[in-house]
Amino acid sequence: METLKKTCLYDSHIALGAQMSPFGGFMMPIQYSGIIEEHNAVRTACGMFDVSHMGEIFVTGPESESFVNRIFTNDVSRLLPGHVQYGMMLYQDGGVVDDLLVYRMHEAGTWLLVVNASNIGKDYDWICAAAEGRNVNILDRSGEYGQIALQGPDSEQLAARALGFDLSDLVFYTFREVDFDGGKVLASRSGYTGEDGFEFYASPSVTRKIWSALLGAGVMPCGLGCRDTLRFEAGLPLYGHELGPDISPLEAGLGMFVKMDKGDFIGRNAAAALREKGLDRKLTGIELSDKAVPRAGYQVEAPDGRRIGEVTTGYNSISTGKSVCMAFVELPYSVPGTPVGIRIRKKVFPGTVCGKRFYDKKYKR
Repeated sequence: METLKKTCLYDSHIALGAQMSPFGGFMMPIQYSGIIEEHNAVRTACGMFDVSHMGEIFVTGPESESFVNRIFTNDVSRLLPGHVQYGMMLYQDGGVVDDLLVYRMHEAGTWLLVVNASNIGKDYDWICAAAEGRNVNILDRSGEYGQIALQGPDSEQLAARALGFDLSDLVFYTFREVDFDGGKVLASRSGYTGEDGFEFYASPSVTRKIWSALLGAGVMPCGLGCRDTLRFEAGLPLYGHELGPDISPLEAGLGMFVKMDKGDFIGRNAAAALREKGLDRKLTGIELSDKAVPRAGYQVEAPDGRRIGEVTTGYNSISTGKSVCMAFVELPYSVPGTPVGIRIRKKVFPGTVCGKRFYDKKYKR
């Protein structure tokens, strides 16, 4: 049995009385004061998350740009130093290895790939295999970094007051290096909640100091429970639910991050073939007319009772009060306004197909 890892903030989570649970190979906080309270804090003011379980893989070397472009669906040739892109790595058959962020560092030929915690080892092995014969260096430095996500409309103000960071010059998906208590911090205006906010990458010791300073300033610690409700409302995918080895980013509605015109990349041929053939299924939103909660794995049915899809994530939305879900459904049923049903145990609850974003994002563009 695999031993669960602990982040550099584990002791603080225990001291704060967090409810802990395994996630992505780590023992992580699910909630502190409660999912609803933490969710609302991020939507209305500010909250912070320990996301030190995420992976940091660096790519360097003379061929680093062309190599990253080959393994990544977005086009990093358009990316300036100090900027970030979202995209996927694909298998040859078009399924998703992982979704990730790519940072073009200020140092020439240096790229940071931020990957999902549960995929660090798999991603590293896959990237190294793809790098065979290329003049690049691949280094997994995940153990050298902690990461804190400060999220919510008050994030910029709190970063200045509690940490002394003036980040007003940063817009969404840009970053720069700042100093904190003698240590270096990569401050990125990014996040996974649909709100304005930042992600701070630093050594474990500096990460602990940042966390303590934010706690001292009254920032609410938040667990992975509300991280999921927040990302879900904003229509952001979670690997293993809306993305995976058997899911194309085109089916997930993420074709804008697959740049078919940039030249060859791993999985391009499969994506092009799927685009030419046409989709059989599509990720969409569904709103129930009842308060019943649609959960991952629940069956989606046509009005005649035929199975047409499956729920990937569902909640009674904290921000809207509506019972909603994301689900893969057969293409003819993916049109907004289409009536469908969701089978919850022995009963089918009526619903209506809608957009998969249930809350408007509030990023600083």
